[in-house]
Amino acid sequence: GCTRNAGKHAGGVVISPTTITDFAPIYADAEGHFPVTQFDTNDVETAGLVKFDFLGLRTLTIIDWALGLINPRLEREGKEPVRIESIPLDDAASFRLLQNSETTAVFQLESRGMKELIKRLQPDCFEDIIALVALFRPGPLQSGMVDNFIDRKHGREAISYPDEKWQHESLKEILDPTYGIILYQEQVMQIAQVLSGYTLGGADMLRRAMGKKKPEEMAKQRATFEEGAVKNGVDGELAMKIFDLVEKFAGYGFNKSHSAAYALV
Repeated sequence: GCTRNAGKHAGGVVISPTTITDFAPIYADAEGHFPVTQFDTNDVETAGLVKFDFLGLRTLTIIDWALGLINPRLEREGKEPVRIESIPLDDAASFRLLQNSETTAVFQLESRGMKELIKRLQPDCFEDIIALVALFRPGPLQSGMVDNFIDRKHGREAISYPDEKWQHESLKEILDPTYGIILYQEQVMQIAQVLSGYTLGGADMLRRAMGKKKPEEMAKQRATFEEGAVKNGVDGELAMKIFDLVEKFAGYGFNKSHSAAYALV
């Protein structure tokens, strides 16, 4: 096919160790403000460059505005000003409001669908808020993962790590915060490290391979996973069953660091 048009990523910024033209051709964007690489995301990485996504968040400005309205009034009344960083992550009053779905204008938690999920989940700790952000996406909602998560939290379903028939004691610490559900990309990486001795870099490559679902790469990863698990004294069949479960959930996995940052806001 022929190239139809060139586009620019909304928040993607490529960082180069030397002059950018040492690695990629560039062109001027439509406004003529910034140079843009002529390579797409994959080619940029192949060329040895790193792409970061920098996204603005108006919510932080709104929080600052709110503090600007609240604190002068508190000071006039002789009260201590509100300091965001001093609000504890286990504040009981905040969780009561949250459990009642009183989240209008609260970042990430104000949609009708999210409010319904909050009522079902009844979050009572910060880890649950992180999970809320990760769970409220089409993949987990359609797969039944959300129902399993809620049932396990409230004791209606037995917790296993990760499956009743196929589990290993070494995965308990990794999966405990999510009631045995593989919810985050970081958990995929940790399972590979603990069960099969992957390095951090190797585990990240596994995570990427599971996301792209390339048959050749997955066949290599399966062999590496099994070999490492057997070396660690794990039964080969059990290792492969856990690999299959990890691969299944990896398609729905969300980045925990992203979810945690959003949950904190």
